[in-house]
Amino acid sequence: MARPLRIEYPGALYHVTARGNARQPIFLSKADAQAFLDTLGDTALRLGWRFHAYCLMTNHYHLLVETEHANLSRGMRHLNGVYTQAFNRAHKRVGHLFQGRYKAILVEAEAYFLELARYIVLNPVRAGMAVEPKEWLWSSYRATLGEAQAYEWFDAKPLLMRFDANQDKARSAYAGFVAEGVGKPSPWESVRNQLFLGSQAFADKFLGKDGRPKRVSPQVPKRQRQALAPSLKRISKEAADRDQAIRTAWATGAYTQGQIGAHFGLGASMVSRIVKAGRQAS
Repeated sequence: MARPLRIEYPGALYHVTARGNARQPIFLSKADAQAFLDTLGDTALRLGWRFHAYCLMTNHYHLLVETEHANLSRGMRHLNGVYTQAFNRAHKRVGHLFQGRYKAILVEAEAYFLELARYIVLNPVRAGMAVEPKEWLWSSYRATLGEAQAYEWFDAKPLLMRFDANQDKARSAYAGFVAEGVGKPSPWESVRNQLFLGSQAFADKFLGKDGRPKRVSPQVPKRQRQALAPSLKRISKEAADRDQAIRTAWATGAYTQGQIGAHFGLGASMVSRIVKAGRQAS
């Protein structure tokens, strides 16, 4: 079977996984896991990635990653390549660490963002390696709940904001949502064309009549970012004042200055000045 082509565009959301060669372990120690997370952070910083969920298992890993630019392939080469070098040095070995290419599924955020965030942190429970997700140290679950220090490159806010604008309430609702997922069917039954997790309408935006990827509509990235970002109403409620809310909304990358201005009863030029003033102040 031919390899599925990669679809990349700014603001895309992916579930990414990679397995060890011949299903051999890729993490032999806590130091290995930490080295991988450090490499993950370096990749995020270099390429403008945001991670919304992750889990490191013994012989594979899962990532829910949003790419600011169309650079998934470039970033994965860096991530897996640098980590392989570190692993080989640490264990005095040579050769491939990962089994073939990584697997990346383009995700329809509106439909599957929450489900995938839950699926990823429940991996240790499904594998019988933990009774509860909080027992597993190498996932994003505890950081999302505020029970462990979150890395700078890990962004739990879009996930928590889907439950409640109040952080404590959101974390409680998230914990309940994850607990309800134990024993539920895998979302992978809904994967289409080896490429997409989402509706047929979502997949059709990217596929030509021959079933192969076509040129990406520039509107798709914006819709994906809006699906991840909190609503303007929520941003307004959470911010200390109007100007902070405007800067927060602009920083999400999900809204135009015209959309932000319409929400706050301002012109786009005024929104631009408020954003610029915030940059100068910082």
